[in-house]
Amino acid sequence: MDLFRGICKYLSHLTMIDEVFLELFLNTTFVILLFIVLRQIGKLIISSRTTGRKEFLLTQSYFLILNLTEIFMFLVVWDNYIKSLMTLISVISAAMTIALREFIMNFFCGIYIKMKKPFKVEDRIQIEDLRGDVMNISALDFEVLEISTKEENGQSTGVVVSIPNSYVFTKSIKNLTKGFKYIWNELTISVPLDCDLAQNKQELYKIVNGIETIKNIPRKMKAEVDHLNSTTRVYFNQYDPVIYTKICGKHVELTVRYLMHPKKARYIESVIWNKIYSSYKEGKINLFQE
Repeated sequence: MDLFRGICKYLSHLTMIDEVFLELFLNTTFVILLFIVLRQIGKLIISSRTTGRKEFLLTQSYFLILNLTEIFMFLVVWDNYIKSLMTLISVISAAMTIALREFIMNFFCGIYIKMKKPFKVEDRIQIEDLRGDVMNISALDFEVLEISTKEENGQSTGVVVSIPNSYVFTKSIKNLTKGFKYIWNELTISVPLDCDLAQNKQELYKIVNGIETIKNIPRKMKAEVDHLNSTTRVYFNQYDPVIYTKICGKHVELTVRYLMHPKKARYIESVIWNKIYSSYKEGKINLFQE
């Protein structure tokens, strides 16, 4: 410590810079360089031992811990100057104050997201008209890979949207995969009013229950709901696919309701429609034609 102060005194005399500010500058620079080195070392170690999703999650957690530790170190270094710094901040213009408030709010909202987990990486969320998959969560914002909203179950557009962390408090966020990773989807098929309704329903049940990506979901969903009931009250009385009937003028609407993974929605719909078309060509299903 005496050696460091001696160096600072010498440099102060050499550069004509106040010794107190020179010491503060050197300490701050040392902290910054130290954490740059720690980030690189940690990243190399993690990448050498893990790959893929596990590497990404470990890197994110490691960087979060480093960021919090770095802030603590800055508070220690600047401890004697905090009061003076706060006095200086109090007289900054209104515009700077608002900008700083947003920065601080985004930072602490980032900590809230990491701890409370209203959503996590790979979750599918919706904020107002934006729907997409969470790609990354940083200290100030999170990135979402947008999916098309032109259809109910759109696919990725390839557009990455950066959203401030403060949105978790100012916007309503829908999480389509939190709690349990399956959602209900509905598909409506119109059949003639004078058709054999029971036969058409039987064929539709056969089609939906015969799809592998749907068949085992009701059992998994029930297990997830039972697990959730230990902390959250969730209740569903139907897990298996069901068909609802509605008479509309000269035709009957058969609405098939089934569980699916939200990211496979468009694929599953395509499979069902292909099978319905094949059954129609074979005379097993009657489709209404205006």
